[in-house]
Amino acid sequence: MTDESKLRRDDPPAPESFAGGGAAPGPTGFVPPHPGSRKMPRWNSGELIDAPRFVRKHWYAFLGPGLVAGAGAIGGGEWLLGPLVTARYGGALLWLATLSILAQGLYNIEISRYTLYTGEPIFTGKFRTAPGPRFWLVVYLILDFGSVFPYLAATAATPVMILLLGGQMPDPDAVPLHWWMHKLTATGIFVASVIPLIFGGKVYNSLKAVMSVKLVTVFGFLLIVALLYSSPSTWVDIGSGFFKLGTVPVLSGEDRNGNGRLDPGEDWDGDGHLDVVERRLEPTVDSDGDGRPDTWERGPRGQLLKHEDLDGDGFLDGPNVENVFASWFGKGVLPTIDFTLIAFIAAMAAIAGNGGLSNTPISNFTRDQGWGMGHHVGAIPSMVGGQGITLSHVGSVFEVSRESLPRWRRWYRHVVRDQCAIWIPACFVGLALPSMLSVEFLRRGTEADRWNAAALTAEGVGRQAANPPEGVLASMTGLSEILGGTAWGNLFWASTLFCGFLVLAPTMVGHIDGVVRRWLDTIWTSSSTLRKVDPARIGRIYFGLIMGYSVLGLAMLWLNAPTALIKFATISYNFALGISCCHTLILNTVLLPRELRPGWFVRIAMMLGGLFFFLLGLAATLRELGQI
Repeated sequence: MTDESKLRRDDPPAPESFAGGGAAPGPTGFVPPHPGSRKMPRWNSGELIDAPRFVRKHWYAFLGPGLVAGAGAIGGGEWLLGPLVTARYGGALLWLATLSILAQGLYNIEISRYTLYTGEPIFTGKFRTAPGPRFWLVVYLILDFGSVFPYLAATAATPVMILLLGGQMPDPDAVPLHWWMHKLTATGIFVASVIPLIFGGKVYNSLKAVMSVKLVTVFGFLLIVALLYSSPSTWVDIGSGFFKLGTVPVLSGEDRNGNGRLDPGEDWDGDGHLDVVERRLEPTVDSDGDGRPDTWERGPRGQLLKHEDLDGDGFLDGPNVENVFASWFGKGVLPTIDFTLIAFIAAMAAIAGNGGLSNTPISNFTRDQGWGMGHHVGAIPSMVGGQGITLSHVGSVFEVSRESLPRWRRWYRHVVRDQCAIWIPACFVGLALPSMLSVEFLRRGTEADRWNAAALTAEGVGRQAANPPEGVLASMTGLSEILGGTAWGNLFWASTLFCGFLVLAPTMVGHIDGVVRRWLDTIWTSSSTLRKVDPARIGRIYFGLIMGYSVLGLAMLWLNAPTALIKFATISYNFALGISCCHTLILNTVLLPRELRPGWFVRIAMMLGGLFFFLLGLAATLRELGQI
């Protein structure tokens, strides 16, 4: 077979196969293929434009989907689950986040592969695979159910409430006024998150502006705090944690060698005492009157009595970590894993990055940016200011030839550069900096309750800023005399609360858009009824779907506490991302021309990534069902 015949491997179908509304041949005689389900329309055809050449002085022009998704990557998983996981175990479990971020980065590249060829988002492509759009509609509605739990708005309300209450930590379980304040504040944040999606021309441009401000402000503040007030040991703990493959949570006393005294390396929580395992207590109070205990009794200081406190320090002793490889090769046995916090550990891994189906809008952004064949398709306009912007109902593909293949490769490298230079580093930094705060400023063993996860680190930051300890940069350089005292402590306390709000609230904007966008793009192509709608009217349909989603989101917001919303959402996120990895791999190896399909390394990595997320979801589900 000649090179020319290999590059033109798709023979044009017979004329009757595209008669009656099908795509006509392009100007060069190229007939777009129609693989997959015949219930989806045939692609249009077009010419693949050339990818932009990277010029260092115009680097800002290359900021694309990776910026929007990267800014969204520092959100619930990084800010909320830092206090819940890294404050308990240090940085030792961050290796799970490393696997998650790398797997998601590859997934993002692969869903963009499909969009570069077709101009369609990946969700639309999935509906093109057998057995057809109706089947996948049901499957992905189930997998995407976790997206209706607005945990970002619920947790963003806590920092605002603390400021409104003059520094008091809210207690919605015990104080009815606090409960109402939380619900009303969270509702206001949720409703405000819809506003940027209504104005600004392209919705994508509004998101890009919001996320750019968030990225610069949040990263700048966290970097200042980490540099001035974090000790070198914390940097080492977090940095090495990303590579501690095989480290797992266990329940263990600190006396590892059994000699009855505290030896070097055994003081896990740094309290100077040889701790033993303290038993957890089950809820005994039925706060909502449903006949099932759902909260704990309170101690003399009003604290929830969640565990035995044998040493009277107010902290749970016993949670520790152990490496399965070191245990097996050193002692010949595998450690007994403690699954108590597996739901939150799995949640941290699930949304370290974006997580769940919230990654799929990256392919939509690739189209809206006009990359690859997205140049011919258009974008979703906002309700106000989006006049003149339209979105084609059907994607366009190009003829694979000697002329187009080099352009395709440049576009693919362009996407890889966007993910590897912006999205993946943003995810690691976005997880490392908040985790550094929780490890540095919270005592090991700190537990969050159902409402205060978003504000735990602020008090610790304020204390350390007011009185910097020895060994941090502020003390070593003498800056503690200038950047110390009560005033500076209060400033950093308030700034940390505001930073928490800024992390969570704008991410809610991207979350709402992502949910609505992936479903609108899909039904815009798969529904025969919507394919008859004028492309200029898509902005109105987008607005209508946002209103419908808002009703569901607000209902969930008023029914659940923030940490419950996180667990419900992220358990489904792991299953969704695991299945989506495998489905994307099938799609790219079936619908794309042979020359554009992924190689074997990518195929194996995508399968392993899918298995990783699926197993995390399974472990969290079994724990919630009481099976492990």
